[in-house]
This record gives sequence, C-alpha cells and structure tokens, in this order.
Amino acid sequence: MRTEDKLPEAEERPTDLARPRMTRTRRWLLGSTLAVYAATVIGVLTTSWLVKLDWQVMLFRPYKQWPEFHTFLDYFVVMGQRGPTAVAVACWLGWCCHRQRTLRPLLVLGSSLLLLNITVGSVKLGFGRLGPHYATTVGSNEMWAGGDIFPSGHTANAVVTWGVLAYLATTPVARRVASLIATGFAFGVGMTTVYLGTHWLSDVVLGWAAGVLVLLALPWLEPVMYRAEVLLLGLWHRLRQHSGRAPVPVPVPSIRPVAGSTLATPRIARDDELPPREPVGVAGRPGGPTARIAEPRQHHPVRQHQHSVRSERTPVSPGGSRRPPHADRVPRTATGPYGSGAGRGRTTATGG
Repeated sequence: MRTEDKLPEAEERPTDLARPRMTRTRRWLLGSTLAVYAATVIGVLTTSWLVKLDWQVMLFRPYKQWPEFHTFLDYFVVMGQRGPTAVAVACWLGWCCHRQRTLRPLLVLGSSLLLLNITVGSVKLGFGRLGPHYATTVGSNEMWAGGDIFPSGHTANAVVTWGVLAYLATTPVARRVASLIATGFAFGVGMTTVYLGTHWLSDVVLGWAAGVLVLLALPWLEPVMYRAEVLLLGLWHRLRQHSGRAPVPVPVPSIRPVAGSTLATPRIARDDELPPREPVGVAGRPGGPTARIAEPRQHHPVRQHQHSVRSERTPVSPGGSRRPPHADRVPRTATGPYGSGAGRGRTTATGG
C-alpha cells in the first residue's frame, strides 16, 4: 500500500518539471519583454536617440578598433546561425527522445523554431530596414528600403535554440546552468554582429526581445504539442503494422515446441497412447484448430514458464495395480524358503 501511494507522486514530479506553466513570474517577464519590444520599435520608427546611438556605434567601427578578434568572432557568430545550431541541438534532443521514449523534446524545438521564423521573418520583411554596410543616409533609420535585418535573426535564433535546452531541463540545477549557457551565447552572438557591422545595436536589442517572447510563449503550445505527439506515435505504429515490422507480443508457446529451445518441454504422448477424452480448443475455446486433451482436474492457467502438465506425462493404464513394481516384493502365490509360510501365518493370525 505504501508503494502504491508513492507512485503518483514520483510520476507527477518529472511531469511538472518537464512542462513549465505560465506562472506569475513568467507573465511578469512576458509583459516586461513586450514593453521592451514595443519601445525599441517605436524608438527606431521615430528616429529617436536609439537611432543616433546606432550610428555612433557603426561609425566607431569596432572591427577596425580591435582587429585581433575578427577571426575568432567570425567563427563564433556561427553559434547564432539557424542551420548549424538547429542540427546540433536536434541531435542532442533526438538522443533525449530515444532515452525518455517521447517525442516532446524535438516537438518543442520544432515548435519554437517555427514560431521564431513566423514572428521574426514577418517583422523583418515588414520593416525592410537596411544594415549598416548598406546604409544610405547618415542619421536615418533606413526603414522600408528593402532590407531584412530588423530584428537580428542571429540573435533571436541564439536565444531560442540554446534557450530550449534550459526550457527542457528537468532539474532546477540543470535549468540554471543551461540558462547561463544560453544567456552567454545570446549575448555573445548579438554583440558579435555589432562588432562585425552586420547589424545595428537596436537590431540586436529587438532580437533578444523576440527570442525571449518565443520561449515565454512555449507553455501555451504544450497542449498542441501533446496532441501532435499522440498523432505521430499513432501514425508510426500503423506504418510499422503495414510494413510487417510492428512489435508483436510474445505468444504463448505451442504444445509441441522445437527441441532444444529454451521453452522446450518433455515429449508429449501421441493421441493413440492416451485414453479417449473430450477434446477442447486452446485456452478453453471449443473446436480450435489445435486441440488438446481435456484434463480431469482443473489446472492453473498457462503461465510464462511452461511446466509439463498432467496430459504430457506418460499415461498409466486404467487396469491393474497402480502401485509401482518393486524388485524385492514377493508375489502372493510364490513359495518362500519355508514353504507356504506366508499363507499359514495369515491363517493363524485370522484364526487367532
């Protein structure tokens, strides 16, 4: 009884950790991030001090001020590219799916990347801002000029791709460590794009906000991901059934197993060696294709480990004595060393 009472608690604990809910703290973070997102967009559209800061950083040209870091940061910025990072994280989460026997980690990654592409891609094409290398007028916001760099895709992708690992962490310690790693990659990739001159500083700020919004919206997508997992598993099971590779439950061994196998039983007597009895089907079903002899006594149902049942033993003929023959037993009609003393002794004992 104690074990049964503790089982639900052990099952609920990993579920609560693996499926974050929209708590009050998450709602507060969502509201704050939305405020930063809106303020950044408004600041760029109105050509406020944020645009002047963009131009000051761009004219400073950090890649010329510190050229010794250029080669390293050229490779480091790959940590924000969608293709390489998605493949790397997908391989890790695929192993987690195999280990946990669930599709949820890959579904979370796919849902987050799909939401990121929809939100960030639409905003990029909508604003059409040009990058620092293609700017035309000093001091302008370079909006609606055919560009696609606002917000920064590298920065938003670094936040989402590495943040998914923290989102899927199952322990508080692992979640904190993964959050620090994701924060380091997101900050480093964003500032690297500013150093290389491929993005304005405001692009990076909006990319951070866009990535955090995607991560904060994932708990609302959990029911959809759960239904998708059930659907995909059902389709996979049907495909394996149609292809003939579906896992088949272990069948009950037949009454005539192959000799030498691990489930082999002693030899079964032929039908002509057994007394006539009523034949019944396997497992109590009358008229089955493989009938066996009904037992005179009720036996326990067939278990996983087969033992020789009574019908499989060597039958005993109904006539004659049922006692086993002994070599030292003297027949009643035989004459012993003292003549018929056995008979005389029995007569004397009877007569008194």
